[in-house]
Amino acid sequence: MIDQKLCDALNKQINAEMFSSYLYLSMAAWFETKSLSGFANWMRVQSEEEMFHAMKMFDYVNERGGRVILDTIEKPEAEWDSPLAVIEAVLKHEELVTRLINDLVDVSMEIRDHAGTYFLQWYVEEQVEEEANVGTLLERMRMIADDSAGMFALDMEMAKRTFTPPSSE
Repeated sequence: MIDQKLCDALNKQINAEMFSSYLYLSMAAWFETKSLSGFANWMRVQSEEEMFHAMKMFDYVNERGGRVILDTIEKPEAEWDSPLAVIEAVLKHEELVTRLINDLVDVSMEIRDHAGTYFLQWYVEEQVEEEANVGTLLERMRMIADDSAGMFALDMEMAKRTFTPPSSE
């Protein structure tokens, strides 16, 4: 049976993951209005990943005998000054999510929930990967600066991304 303190913290994180999905979908919509369909695709995949993260926690809470309580999802931002500003916002958001995941690990360690700590390690590793991927994209965008040909090429590359759920281990 899951400890109520960890269950409550996971419920908050489920909401945060769903908000992330919603935020990234808002960013996809913004990119669509700028005729950057490749970036829109990349953000849609980000949105799918975040919903996958939420549902993985959802299932874990249920598996451990807890109760998932869904809450209101905050309205996401909808306007940015540039494609670069969007990706900077993604990195900032991923850094926030990393802090939230670290806080969850702290809760599981504090209550000595070894199963919870083990489960959350997947998210710790995922956040390292998320920050690295977005950081690389941000650096590439900074290199491109105002070069429209570079932006076009990067947009075409972003269009190739697909969502593949991680295999169960």
